[in-house]
Amino acid sequence: MDFLRPASWEEALAAKAEHPTAVPIAGGTDVMVGINFDHLRPEYLLDLNRIADLSEWEAGDDSVRLGACVTYTHIMEHLRGELPGLARAARTIGSPQIRNRGSVGGNLGSASPAGDSHPALLCAGAEVEAESVRGVRLIPVEEFYVGVKRNALAADELIKAVHIKTADGPQQFSKVGTRNAMVIAVCAFALALHPETRTVKTGIGSAAPTPVRARDAEKFLTGALAEGGFWETGQTIPASIATRFAQLASGACNPIDDVRGRAKYRRHAVGVMARRTLAWAWDEYRDVGRTGKGIERCA
Repeated sequence: MDFLRPASWEEALAAKAEHPTAVPIAGGTDVMVGINFDHLRPEYLLDLNRIADLSEWEAGDDSVRLGACVTYTHIMEHLRGELPGLARAARTIGSPQIRNRGSVGGNLGSASPAGDSHPALLCAGAEVEAESVRGVRLIPVEEFYVGVKRNALAADELIKAVHIKTADGPQQFSKVGTRNAMVIAVCAFALALHPETRTVKTGIGSAAPTPVRARDAEKFLTGALAEGGFWETGQTIPASIATRFAQLASGACNPIDDVRGRAKYRRHAVGVMARRTLAWAWDEYRDVGRTGKGIERCA
């Protein structure tokens, strides 16, 4: 195994073009596990830790640009107002040591259906900035996942950054695991309310071959909230609407039985999480979102 250590982004792109099979490594929280268990034996490792730009972020009026190596800890501490759903998801990831090293860029590169950042990225409307010596392209995150642990990157491309829309309303994240901490998700669910466009978006993890959105559930709830005037009045969402939303969210799943849980349980759990996250997000919207003071800056 050869170890490539570029000093700049341009050198990294050149190295990836010359060695398309090179596996990028920064935090190493996924790659090193695969190597240590002999599930992964790359010919080349491409170390990105010397490239400082990848650990920087920029918050604009409408979106946040996260460098590929920005850590979960940094997101929790500095971006919980702009990206509350992702910050909540970051809190559930591994141990403090893992959160200090792991990054959204690494989670995307691994493209595991169980990656905790994926549901939050889906419901927030993220785009992946991929680059090669041939140029730059932005990939909508829902198009980035193409199979189990497979992403849409070309062989010579690297993830440079992730662009995520700044929250304009409450965002929630929920995860089921075999214990309360340091656990891979049995399944996960994220929900974002977008009052500016009067829409709802979702993200589901570990309940299909790839992370997915519950599009039928989103369409139903968006229509129900509009028809009932809920955005304007802030009235409590009836149980019948919440139940139907949960049923449609469960229907978006295509899970399997594995060592962490059965498919039937995953579908049921996603429905429960859909109801709960909707209740939490709507309570926050009623308390804060209709006052004109913006969303609550906490996670």
